[in-house]
Amino acid sequence: MSSVYRAPMRSRSADFDAQQAIDRALACGLVGFGEANAAGDRLERRIARFADIDERAFVWTRDSDNLYWLGRIAGPYFYDADGASVDLVHVRACRWLAEPLSEAQVPAAVVATFGRGGLNFQQTHSDTVADETERIWDRFA
Repeated sequence: MSSVYRAPMRSRSADFDAQQAIDRALACGLVGFGEANAAGDRLERRIARFADIDERAFVWTRDSDNLYWLGRIAGPYFYDADGASVDLVHVRACRWLAEPLSEAQVPAAVVATFGRGGLNFQQTHSDTVADETERIWDRFA
């Protein structure tokens, strides 16, 4: 069963518009995070953990309209300098569903993870989230 991750894709800096990063990710088939307000060993550890995630792992993001987007990692880590304008430079290829989902269509564990807030790309832990996410992917992909 594939792992499931929360991917906020919002910069840690208020200088960047969060929706622009999500728009770029969806348009370019990417998932990831930026490097504003992060440096050194801490950033390197975040990058290493992100690079180690299995291909085909699921990722969820939420846009500024509070709609959820489901994607699946589809390639290795790379640095994307073209994403600097929206602070989305540490990325992996991602296949996104063509349409977003409402909160009612999303697994409760995913909604709860986003509800707690935060900017970290992190795994969503639940006994059912992987199965629920896989069923959603199979239905809409």
